[in-house]
Amino acid sequence: QRRVHGKKSIRSLAIHPKLYSFASGSPDNIKLWKCPEGSFMQNLSGHNAIVNSLAVNQDNVLVSAADNGSLYFWDWTSGYNFQSYQAQVQPGSLDSEAGIYAVQFDQSGSRLITAEADKTIKIYKEDESASEETHPIIWKKTLVTKKPF
Repeated sequence: QRRVHGKKSIRSLAIHPKLYSFASGSPDNIKLWKCPEGSFMQNLSGHNAIVNSLAVNQDNVLVSAADNGSLYFWDWTSGYNFQSYQAQVQPGSLDSEAGIYAVQFDQSGSRLITAEADKTIKIYKEDESASEETHPIIWKKTLVTKKPF
């Protein structure tokens, strides 16, 4: 038994399907860890909401889902947040029902399934027509890894 996170509760874990590592999500932070020791790899900062769930696929895409209905898509290796999305609540639902409680990739790793506070299950599909021209990524390497605490 080893304490490997911060001061707040851990709400979610996601085990990488290929790499010997996992992610942990708390209300204010996402951290990546290396197995078997549980040594710290890096923080993923920027999802400024209470993260309820994490999922990772074999293409190194980590998704974090939060209480406010936001989905953030991260590159596992670099920690870069390359996309975010705000889920829409079901018509007739309150704005407070925007939360996402659980998120998981299907077997192919290209569809994302969410369980949401507005009593819906949503399935998101990869945009096959997306290209570097239609969806450019503007990124400067700013990754900073910290030593384990």
